[in-house]
Amino acid sequence: MNIIAMGGGGFSMEPNNPRLDRYIINQSEQLRPKICFLPTASGDSEQYIQRFYTFFKEEDCEPTHLSLLKPEVADKESFLLSQDIIYVGGGNTRNLMALWKEWELDRILEKAWKNGTILAGISAGSICWFDEGPTDSVPGQVTKVKGLGLLHGSTCPHYDDPEESGEMYRHYIANEELSAGYAMDDGAAIHFVGTDIHKAISSRPEAKVYHVAKDENGQDVKETPLEMEYITIE
Repeated sequence: MNIIAMGGGGFSMEPNNPRLDRYIINQSEQLRPKICFLPTASGDSEQYIQRFYTFFKEEDCEPTHLSLLKPEVADKESFLLSQDIIYVGGGNTRNLMALWKEWELDRILEKAWKNGTILAGISAGSICWFDEGPTDSVPGQVTKVKGLGLLHGSTCPHYDDPEESGEMYRHYIANEELSAGYAMDDGAAIHFVGTDIHKAISSRPEAKVYHVAKDENGQDVKETPLEMEYITIE
């Protein structure tokens, strides 16, 4: 049971840096793993889908995608359970969770995870696996959103981006409005096996992952950096 949650990076943010995406592919035991892209959070953006295929068609895998807004697959459960890797794109986390619940993908994805399908994702596709996290789904606001709860605690992607949700993430944890969790810079990711951290990885030498929680006195928020492994896969 593997989940690889990315704070940022991959084909959509680092088209000339394939390290994170190739790391995901290499976690499969299959020679040419079937990898399915879920672009739900982007409103099933055609451009986003095309960028996925542009990259993954050149890799040792069999790429496909599943659209909820322009559905082409009737039996979504059988389709997703047949995949070796499910890769969730970024976008509007709140819309993502609402549509998944309506189409029962919340239940199907948990079943896939328990059956051994590797789950991965960036940004909204990272928050979705946790109990909760901050989101800018509402224009001009950073609010809280519930995830699937496969991983305990909260998470915050794009932690090193000053225009993203890092400041509000610390605020919510300080006020106990979000549980303690993990903040990931762009280019950083956490690989979970089951619900335990296997390793924290990065596609950029400076990218970090932090455990963010209230300090021992319960007064301030403490950021504890995790030991990072820089990926050298080209």
